[in-house]
Amino acid sequence: MTIIQEETTGCGIAAVANIVKLPYAIVKAKAHSIGIKAEDESLYSDTKSVRRLLKAYAIKTSRNEVPFHSWESLPDMALLSIKYDEENGCAFWHWVVFIRDAGTPVVLDSAADLENNERTDFNNMAPKWFIEVSKT
Repeated sequence: MTIIQEETTGCGIAAVANIVKLPYAIVKAKAHSIGIKAEDESLYSDTKSVRRLLKAYAIKTSRNEVPFHSWESLPDMALLSIKYDEENGCAFWHWVVFIRDAGTPVVLDSAADLENNERTDFNNMAPKWFIEVSKT
C-alpha cells in the first residue's frame, strides 16, 4: 500500500514514508523535528532535505543524482524525479519511489489524485534522474 502525501508539497516526505514503511504523519513529525517542513518548496527543488530525512532513518543514498537512461538500468530501490520542470531558473519535480521486488518493478507515487498509486505505466513517466537508496 502506497503512502499518500497530505500536502501539495509533501511528496518528499511521502517518498521517505514509502521507503521506511511508516505512516505519513510519523515521518512528517520526524521531518519537523529536524527542521524540515512539508510546506518548504526545497522538498521538491533540492535533494538535501530528502537526503537528510532518509539519513535520520539510517537510510543510505548515493552521493549524486544519476541521469535516468532506462527502467532496466535502475537499482532495486531509487528516488526518482518525475514531472521535472524549470521556472525562472529553478528546477522542480515530483518525488516517487522505484522498487524492484522479487524482480517486479513498480513506482510508488504518493500523488493524491491518482486512481492507482502503485504505477507500472512506465511509458507515462519521464524521470529526469534518480538517487539510489539502500536500507543496508
